[in-house]
Amino acid sequence: GKGVNTPDMSVQPRDHSDSKAMGDIPDAEVVRAIKEGGLAVNKSVLMPAWGHVLNDGEVTEMLAYLRHVCNCGTGK
Repeated sequence: GKGVNTPDMSVQPRDHSDSKAMGDIPDAEVVRAIKEGGLAVNKSVLMPAWGHVLNDGEVTEMLAYLRHVCNCGTGK
């Protein structure tokens, strides 16, 4: 969440390693954000939709990776 470009971003990226914050987000919401972008889940317009790039298996793998990074297990 604090890369070299973040000082110039109007909305700061989420800290995906924050187990409390990430653990509170249901899996379905994370999947929707990945597929449809930030606006689909009332988040930043800067989060692009990846549903046209990633297939369902890749989205599932991304969800698993994010859960691994936050060490928060499966969401609700």
